[in-house]
Amino acid sequence: MKRNTILLSALLVTLPSVSWADELNDSIYKSYELEQVVVTGTRTPKLLANTPVLTKIITSDDIAKSDATNLRDLLQQVMPGVEFSYAMNQQVHMNFSGFGGQSVLILVDGERLAGETMDDVDFTRLLMDNVDHIEIVGAASALYGSNAAGGVINIITKKNIHPFSLNLNMRLGKHNEQRYGLNAQLKQGKWSNLLTINRGKADNYNVQNGDHPITRVVSTIYGDATWNIKEQLSYTPNDKLSLSGRAGYFFRQLVRTTATPERYRDFTGGLRGVWTPTEADNFELTYAFDQYDKSDYQRIAKIDVRDYSNVQNSFRLLYNHNLKGGDVLSVGADYMHDYLLNVNLEGRTRKQDSFDAFTQYDWNINEQWEAVGALRYDYFSDGHISRVTPKISLRYQPIHNLNLRLSYGMGFRSPTLKEKYYNFDMAGIWIVEGNPALKPEVSHNFSLSTDYTHGHYNYTLTAYYNRIKDKLATGAPYYKRASDLIPHLPYLNLGGYSVCGGEASAQARWSNGITARLSYAYTDEHLPKDKNNNSVNNQYIPARKHAMTGHIDWDHQFVKNYGLNIGLDGRFLSSVDNQEFVDYYDISKGIRTIHYPAYALFKLAIVQRFSKSVKLSVALDNLFNYKPEYYYLNCPLTDGMNLQVGLSVDVDKLFKF
Repeated sequence: MKRNTILLSALLVTLPSVSWADELNDSIYKSYELEQVVVTGTRTPKLLANTPVLTKIITSDDIAKSDATNLRDLLQQVMPGVEFSYAMNQQVHMNFSGFGGQSVLILVDGERLAGETMDDVDFTRLLMDNVDHIEIVGAASALYGSNAAGGVINIITKKNIHPFSLNLNMRLGKHNEQRYGLNAQLKQGKWSNLLTINRGKADNYNVQNGDHPITRVVSTIYGDATWNIKEQLSYTPNDKLSLSGRAGYFFRQLVRTTATPERYRDFTGGLRGVWTPTEADNFELTYAFDQYDKSDYQRIAKIDVRDYSNVQNSFRLLYNHNLKGGDVLSVGADYMHDYLLNVNLEGRTRKQDSFDAFTQYDWNINEQWEAVGALRYDYFSDGHISRVTPKISLRYQPIHNLNLRLSYGMGFRSPTLKEKYYNFDMAGIWIVEGNPALKPEVSHNFSLSTDYTHGHYNYTLTAYYNRIKDKLATGAPYYKRASDLIPHLPYLNLGGYSVCGGEASAQARWSNGITARLSYAYTDEHLPKDKNNNSVNNQYIPARKHAMTGHIDWDHQFVKNYGLNIGLDGRFLSSVDNQEFVDYYDISKGIRTIHYPAYALFKLAIVQRFSKSVKLSVALDNLFNYKPEYYYLNCPLTDGMNLQVGLSVDVDKLFKF
């Protein structure tokens, strides 16, 4: 494992270097400085190299080379500080540099998503087929409110830029994995339309564990069947006004028991209007609807029984005013009505209204210095919770290709309706109890970063420290009464939690067609202690301290109608220890330390291009046939090498419409 990781590192550092004078038109400097525009860090369009808020970008090129199906597949392949773990029923939980589900806000074109399981969104609904790029920023509660204390992941979808295009694609893999996609664009006059349809499926399969596992393991990996349909219609009457509407439907079925398959649905829609009356003023008004449902289908009775529904209706108004010298003033407000039906809630249904107002000033002090200050007020009707959160960011650019950034932001997370009113018997292990008296979680987040671009190379170094007060989590299980057969696991506020870490990355692009990237992340979580100086039993498995991802590919166009890309991806995660109960059905047996081993995975992909319309891909995922000895809840869900074969056809280019 170590040898494979060292080999990947060596490939990056031993490739040929070039001088500044040899910089090419497609160099990293140009792509960073001139081409990539980001919006998440400041809510205003800025060049990536000039944004005062450090923003990580997963580009359209990165997404295409990864061939990822959904957001989970993509993040764990390209982001070293991200890991996914599982519950016994394989519901998915994300650890994002020490922060989990409810503290990391996932957006699609700036809009929130309804629904959660294990405090996370349904990652299978976030497909990559219609994604242009992804922007990732650190703590951003001052701009995005509750749930953004640990960061924001904003998925930016593709916009219609072609008069007509039609792409059909497919991929086949192990365990009857099938993926089919259709992307159609049509633009005529002032109207444009973008339609995306995706169908996927994979079978269940069994895995073999070694003898005498020391903690919980899974023996069956569950597949699923999905449909995902998205439609976007835009109308631009003139250069000052643009209007758009969107609608989407998602369906997923998962079969753990043949008689009662689980079903997950999402219905989404929205309207957006952007008005630019002058060169200095911009108004944006949006409405978003999202409904996420869960149900159990009883095959014999042919009844679909819904036991969960989360419905969100939200409105946003944003105003940006550009002043002399490049300064920008932003003012905005949001309103959201949140409805939750859950058979495990007290009273089954709960409702909440939330309101916020925020302002931000982007001050370009001079050619070298830039400062951004933001302030936000949030109000939640359930419990009448309110909070003011500030943020300030500084950027210093001593030379044109070097940036130094310093940032402080206060994080804020209001307790969810689930955390307040949940009451659930978790498979006879314990009863998870909500707590209406929960206080908001407040954090103080500091970050320091630098990035340097020279010719074909870009280097980024980041360090951060987050201190959290009244962290929202489950505590230690206890028996309320001597007669209780099952302990209770309450939600409560924990104190003394912190996480610090850093990330280093280097990437390069050369004129010989080789592109390479190497990233390393360090994460150190400090959990609260009990009266015996033992760490409080973690709700989820903690972050691994060391993680690394690497990518290298070679691209060459041999002749006009034939090109080739060969790519290798690698991912390494260090071991991690966690304190867990010896027997979850008898907590009196106490706690022991569980050691989860390190592992590394590699993927080799070959893509052949025929003319400008056909791509044929072959990939060996899990190249070295890694199989966990024990399928613990944070191990990769793989039973060995997976041969994947894909085909993509641009029909419009094939027939030259």
